[in-house]
Amino acid sequence: MSEPVVAAKSPFEVEVEAGKSYAWCACGHSKSQPYCDGSHKGTGMVPKVFKAEKSETLWLCGCKQTRNGPHCDGSHNDL
Repeated sequence: MSEPVVAAKSPFEVEVEAGKSYAWCACGHSKSQPYCDGSHKGTGMVPKVFKAEKSETLWLCGCKQTRNGPHCDGSHNDL
């Protein structure tokens, strides 16, 4: 399995809708950050699919080093 690529050294601020499913890019290769566009194929990594419990603003990890994917945990501060 490959290591994820740092897509950004800060989180992505996104609006999510209650009940809707999202696929967060875990590999860092997607051109549609922070969401998956299928670029992970061949990396051994898969996106983290989550369903929004409520409509709100979230901060999704851009560095792909979080231990709490898809949410930012501040890991980018150690890069």
